[in-house]
Amino acid sequence: MSPSDMSQSAMSESVLQRLIAGVTAQLAGRSLNAELAVWLNSSYPADSQTFRDLAAACRAGVTEGWLCNREGGGIRYGRIFKALPDTHGFSVDVVHMKNIAGPHHVHPHGEIDLIMPLTEGATFDGHPAGWCVYEPNSAHRPTVANGEALVLYLLPQGAIKFTAS
Repeated sequence: MSPSDMSQSAMSESVLQRLIAGVTAQLAGRSLNAELAVWLNSSYPADSQTFRDLAAACRAGVTEGWLCNREGGGIRYGRIFKALPDTHGFSVDVVHMKNIAGPHHVHPHGEIDLIMPLTEGATFDGHPAGWCVYEPNSAHRPTVANGEALVLYLLPQGAIKFTAS
């Protein structure tokens, strides 16, 4: 199928998947820890072309309606890719949050988050634009403060466990 035969959303999804695969190729087999967060923030900082391209693709997906197309508890969300070989075993979720704490959950294998503020100064769990990494078996209530943000979650093997805490 040629690009002209594909729908705009299919092209956007394939662009986003390609961009994510470029990053996850560098993450495969690495430990999810503080050192990885430092590496991500120095390799793909908020002012890098990769960060800008990922953020633009996510914003386009929201605008086109194929990204963050579900809503619950004031949070728009959606899993766009299951853990695939193309994404090196990471599932990909994106959430759109504004001054809200999400549901508590545990990361059995860890979690990598790309924080894309839509409001200048917005933070995710206290982190500004950029990356944060949660180690295996960590837990939190994901919280966006000081405005609104998109957050892209990379979950090894798609593993997440929602809890009552």
